[in-house]
Amino acid sequence: MKGTYRSPRRLLGIGWSLHGDGSRPLPGAVVMPDERLSWPRTVGLGAQHVVAMFGATFVFPVVMGLDPNLAIMMSGLSTVLFLLVVQGRIPSYLGTSASFVGAVAAIRAAGGSTGTVTGAILVAGLVLALVGLVVHYAGPGLINRAFPPVVSGAVVLLIGLNLAPVVAKIYWPQDQWVAFVTMCVVVGAGVLLRGFWGRLAVFVGLVSGFLLSWLLDRLAGPITSPGPSGGVGRHLRVQLSGVASAPWVGLPHFQAPTFSGSAILLVLPGVIALLAENTGHIKAVAEMTGKDLDPTLGRAILGDGLATAMSSSVGGAPTTTFAENIGVMAATRVYSTAAYWAAAGAAVVFGLCPKFGALVAATPGGVLGGITVVLYGMIGLLGVKIWIKAGVDFGNPQNLVPIAAGTVLGIGGVSVTLTDTFSISGIALGTLVTLVGYHGLAFVGRRRPAEAPARTEPARTAVQQPGARADAAADVPVDVSSEGRPVTAGAGA
Repeated sequence: MKGTYRSPRRLLGIGWSLHGDGSRPLPGAVVMPDERLSWPRTVGLGAQHVVAMFGATFVFPVVMGLDPNLAIMMSGLSTVLFLLVVQGRIPSYLGTSASFVGAVAAIRAAGGSTGTVTGAILVAGLVLALVGLVVHYAGPGLINRAFPPVVSGAVVLLIGLNLAPVVAKIYWPQDQWVAFVTMCVVVGAGVLLRGFWGRLAVFVGLVSGFLLSWLLDRLAGPITSPGPSGGVGRHLRVQLSGVASAPWVGLPHFQAPTFSGSAILLVLPGVIALLAENTGHIKAVAEMTGKDLDPTLGRAILGDGLATAMSSSVGGAPTTTFAENIGVMAATRVYSTAAYWAAAGAAVVFGLCPKFGALVAATPGGVLGGITVVLYGMIGLLGVKIWIKAGVDFGNPQNLVPIAAGTVLGIGGVSVTLTDTFSISGIALGTLVTLVGYHGLAFVGRRRPAEAPARTEPARTAVQQPGARADAAADVPVDVSSEGRPVTAGAGA
């Protein structure tokens, strides 16, 4: 029997069918990964994805002492590599991962160079890719057993809500009222606007917040508030001096990796967090699209590992599938991978344009606070949706207790210090406690003797009243109470 022919473009995941007439999503419908809107609209959606990923993709490299423009460019190339590996079945953007920030800080504190940092991350990426190969050939059952719905839902919840302190401590305090207005615009646009504009709610909120901040600078003057670094001072909300001084075109700074055994050991635990993030993100995307993505889970992990290795091989930052962009998909219900190709192309171009990076970096913190408070919450609630759909029973202590502990540890950003140079915190700690707690309790439960059923015995024949049938109560089972008193079944309390 002849197999179904798939063109090379389809095999690579770059052949899309037009959704409807391409002008807007059909009423009540979603745009699937192998569909697209018209190219101008697809490019517009790609721009929204760039905006969503840009903040974290730009900031985390700065924290790790890496070139942010290189990180932006490599995030685009990493996204292309990922989409090719998964054959276009999983719509995701690969931005800078925060999983290694703590380890990188420890390496820097010990005198490690940028080459040492990227060399260690490169090894971690190759280890993650190896895990992806194992999952691909062993089957998704390996991951599904490790991450059943109760656990995967918790991981998705952690991924979204673990980012809440970023909103509360960094973005929102910079301008609470602009943040509040921007949040209201995003919520209102997402719910009240119809058609294509309703699906661009995040972009509408960004532009509105930016314009509002600019107007407030002109009408009310500078604001006294914390800046991105946390220091309180008086400053304008929109600061464009960096945009004016930045060149239009410029290559990022490339860096060859070097390898240190101690540095590698420090970053390897980050692989656990990347594995958990990838699994949680794929589960979230599967939930949104209604597609079974388990067969491509190994490819997704492999793609992320290869992308991290590729990025760090030239001095770039580690990558991961981005929660922010999953939030955009949840808001727009457009899952087209064509939009991610557009976003990836834009990221490569922007990475070569320091002026654009400076412009996006000038987005006021209050605006980012209003946008991210919606996006992060939507991501977290996708985890709850996984629980609901799977019918997870939280009346069962095996489900309730470890998930409760892991969730609070992860959302609260609790840190456990193991040595002077190594600690585990946030998503990694919450996931570890959830996994070990759930599977450990399940293991013990399977080997614990089952509780004996309640003992019953025939009721003794009572003294019969005149005219009563002698066998009236003879066959009624009686539960023996803990005090030894017989309690007739069916009797009231």
